[in-house]
Amino acid sequence: MRLTLLTVALACVAQVAWAANLSSIYQLAHDNDAVFAAAREAYKAGLEKLPQGKALLRPNVNLTGNLRHNDSNISSSYSSHLYALTLSQPIYRKQNLESYEQAKLQVLQAEQTLKVAEQDLQLRVAKAYFDVLQAQDVLATARSQKQAYAEQLAQARKSFEVGAATITDTHEAQARYDLTTAQEIAGQNDLEVKKRALEKIINQEAPTLALLDEQAKMRLPEPNNMDAWVKQAEADSFAVALGQTAQEAARREVDKQKGGHHPTLDFAASYSGSQNSLGGGTGDRRAGYLGVEFALPIYQGGATDSRVREASANLEKARHELDNARRQATLDARQAYLGVLSGNAQVQALEQALVSSEAQLRSTKLGLEVGVRTRVDVLNAQQQLYTTRKDLAAARYQTLIAGLTLKAAAGGLSEADLKALDTLLVEAKK
Repeated sequence: MRLTLLTVALACVAQVAWAANLSSIYQLAHDNDAVFAAAREAYKAGLEKLPQGKALLRPNVNLTGNLRHNDSNISSSYSSHLYALTLSQPIYRKQNLESYEQAKLQVLQAEQTLKVAEQDLQLRVAKAYFDVLQAQDVLATARSQKQAYAEQLAQARKSFEVGAATITDTHEAQARYDLTTAQEIAGQNDLEVKKRALEKIINQEAPTLALLDEQAKMRLPEPNNMDAWVKQAEADSFAVALGQTAQEAARREVDKQKGGHHPTLDFAASYSGSQNSLGGGTGDRRAGYLGVEFALPIYQGGATDSRVREASANLEKARHELDNARRQATLDARQAYLGVLSGNAQVQALEQALVSSEAQLRSTKLGLEVGVRTRVDVLNAQQQLYTTRKDLAAARYQTLIAGLTLKAAAGGLSEADLKALDTLLVEAKK
């Protein structure tokens, strides 16, 4: 039995290590991220607004009672007790009706806010994931560059020793090597920071992550039309939906406060009893009533009018915030769309630049061998190659993030989009 449990545990660990793609990291974050956990609890709290709103339309039943010992200077002491059962059922209360409608909107707001939090989590996970990959690429590039410069430094020293080169080549190679060593240290530190940021989201040690396939092709937006994405963002953005709900809730608040001028009508019922023990005797009394209670507010010191003005100002505030949400959704969609397009173009240009840089390095090394190129030329070619590789990797990650951001701006980002990116990932090399 122990062996079986151990085998299962090891299999699970191996599976987690093997399946550390974007979707699996998102699942860990979904279960462990503190920000999203707080959003879930806020959603649960928001759902309770509806029962509270319904309660305003339902009867209130109260039972009261007391038991007293009475003593005075004009009569002998005696004991008494009293009990009363009362019921009140609202028939017409404008403010309660509006509060109930507001409660429905507050539940909708809770649902929309949770969707926003979920979408935000997906973006944060994707960014943290690709930040780690990019930091790994930067560090790997620095180490490869350092190795190449070390080889050039060794060759420069040998050439100087035999008189085939000047000390300048050695100093140049040494300077490049030292600079790359500093870059390697900075890269290692940045990778640790990026890993800790990911671990904060998943609340555990970051596993080995699947890498972005070097042959993966970046995708253009579908549809490849900016106006279509802008219209979708204006219609379906979660921020816009929240603004619309908030505006409707503010309108209901105005009607609710105006209801302070309306009369109220309640059905009321009561049954009470009392007993007094005085002079060796007892006196019992029981009473009950059924009826309808009407109340008309006439003057409350101007408080109702003030609350109406306050609610009206808040309604205007909500309208402006909705307008700003629409403008921001439009801006976000345009920026993300352009980010995807420019990212794709940049990736294509850097892919071609990488081919050219590799060819240039080969020809420069050949030129050094035949005496038409210097060692500094080789160092420059190597630096250009590694810089191009680093920029290409960064452009690919940024393009993918821009694609997710575009879908988020249009209110269409989902876990399926993260799974789609998993097809572009490959297992890390052992």
